[in-house]
Amino acid sequence: MEAGEIARFLSYIVLLLTSVALFVSAGHIPSSMFETLGAGAVPRFVFGTIILVAFIAVVDSLRKIPRDAWDRFGADTLRWVKSRFLVLLCFGIFVLYLLVLPVLGFSLASFAFVLAIQVLLMPRSPVTILIAVFVALAFSFGLNALFADVFNVFLPRGDLFHG
Repeated sequence: MEAGEIARFLSYIVLLLTSVALFVSAGHIPSSMFETLGAGAVPRFVFGTIILVAFIAVVDSLRKIPRDAWDRFGADTLRWVKSRFLVLLCFGIFVLYLLVLPVLGFSLASFAFVLAIQVLLMPRSPVTILIAVFVALAFSFGLNALFADVFNVFLPRGDLFHG
C-alpha cells in the first residue's frame, strides 16, 4: 500500500509542476482589444485552481506515507515494471512508431509497427509469422491504398522518400 501512496505523491508532483508550467504559458497568450482580463485569464484561473488543489494533495499524500516506505519503493517499483513488461514494451514500440511515422511515412512505419507487435505477442511458428506479414501488409499498405484510391485522402508519405 505504501508504494501506491508514493506513486500517488509523485503523480501529484507531476500534476503540480505541469499546472505551474501551463499557468505561466497561459500568460503569454496574445490578447485582443475586446478582452478586459486578457486571453490567458480563464486558463490562469483554471490552472491556478489546479495548482492549489495539487499542492493540498501533495501535502496530504506526503503526510500519509510511512517513513520506511521510501526504502521499499524501489523494489516494489521494479516488481511492478517486471509484471507489466509486455505492456510497457508495447507502449515503447508505439512511441517509436509515432517518432518514425513522419520520417518513414504511414505505410512503412505502420507495417513495421503492426508486424513488431504481432511477433511480440503471438506464438511464433512459420505459419503465424507468414500470417503476421500478410496482416501487417493489409493494415499498412492496404489501408494506404484504400484511403488514397477510395476516399482520396493521402496518409503521410514520410520525409525519407519524399522530403
